[in-house]
Amino acid sequence: MRRPTKGTWRRVAAVTVTVVCVAYAPVAMTELWPYARPGAPAYGEWLLARAVSPRYVADAVATRIAPYRHSLAPMILHSVLGGILMLLGPAQLLTAARRRTRLHRVLGVLFAVTVYASMGGAAVYLARTAPEDAFSGPAFWIVLATILTGTVLSVTFGVLAAVAGHRDLHQRWMLLCYAFLLTAPLLRLEWGALPRLLPGLPMTEINRVAIQHLGSLVVLGALIAARTLDRRAQVAGVRGSWAPLPVLAAAHLAGAAALTWIARSYLDSGAAGRRLLAAYLVPYAVTYAVMAVSARRAGRRGRSWAREEWRLHLTALCLAPVLSAGAVPVFERGLGLDRHTALSAGVSVGCGLLAFAATAVVALRLMYARELLERASLQRTAADERPPAVDVSTPAA
Repeated sequence: MRRPTKGTWRRVAAVTVTVVCVAYAPVAMTELWPYARPGAPAYGEWLLARAVSPRYVADAVATRIAPYRHSLAPMILHSVLGGILMLLGPAQLLTAARRRTRLHRVLGVLFAVTVYASMGGAAVYLARTAPEDAFSGPAFWIVLATILTGTVLSVTFGVLAAVAGHRDLHQRWMLLCYAFLLTAPLLRLEWGALPRLLPGLPMTEINRVAIQHLGSLVVLGALIAARTLDRRAQVAGVRGSWAPLPVLAAAHLAGAAALTWIARSYLDSGAAGRRLLAAYLVPYAVTYAVMAVSARRAGRRGRSWAREEWRLHLTALCLAPVLSAGAVPVFERGLGLDRHTALSAGVSVGCGLLAFAATAVVALRLMYARELLERASLQRTAADERPPAVDVSTPAA
């Protein structure tokens, strides 16, 4: 029996993402119809009621009626356009793979405009809704605001990279943007799967569990996709490493200390804290293992650029708990949250924020390499154009 090749795994991953996106598109588009017109079809609620129970769905809907009612129009705009984005994403990947440049650009403009409009609707909802009134509480509100900001900034940098002709940077930013968008269907999948592992929990609690690791999924998914598309072993102009062993070791020590503090804080919160800690640590450990092994394997094979990108993201992942721990007192004092809620919010946004930061560092790394090459080229040109020195010495008698 033949072992699956890398190309086979890439095709399987692409097909899986496409199926998830296409299946979720009608769910997203119809999700808020019942709030505007009771009795209107909502495919997501229908599927979820059969996957878990009608009571589970009814309780969740009841908690969202009041917050959605005063922002229903922008939320419907957000959800309908979100469904369109689920279709545009795979279309963009397909046109890029098939090198349909003109169609890819047209769809890219449509994708960017749709992202801005959809996120605009979400921004109106968040601005009108107090954190404590959001579905699943303040921690969920903070996560939504973080995803919104990351999505808008990612697509903006992706557009700027495309205009500047930096294809590799454009790919990374757009993949990160789409990874942020995919948190929506991933969360819906967890609504149906987690009640089997954690029976008896309402959807509000399922949300609190899910947001603990959605950031790790964003980190890993976007990075694997970027590394799959970028097959360069080396990049001209990239010299040395921006994540040398001392920096990586310091990040590990800081991350271990922060993780210890986070674990102790969660364990002090009883059964709910232990549940959230497990939801955070297991995906985090898997993400760390994939990055560490991939960086080491790339180094052994002499793929210096691949190792550099893996190591930059690994450094950011190690520092994510540090950011999360540092955000706890900010959320406590700035938003008036209790320690448990502030901890949950800090942990939920740490990996996503550091994934964005790592992508920015990778982009700067590539742009700096290009700058070095341009300077070297200008120096060579200046040397070639310099007139030859004239020998004015007196000939020997």
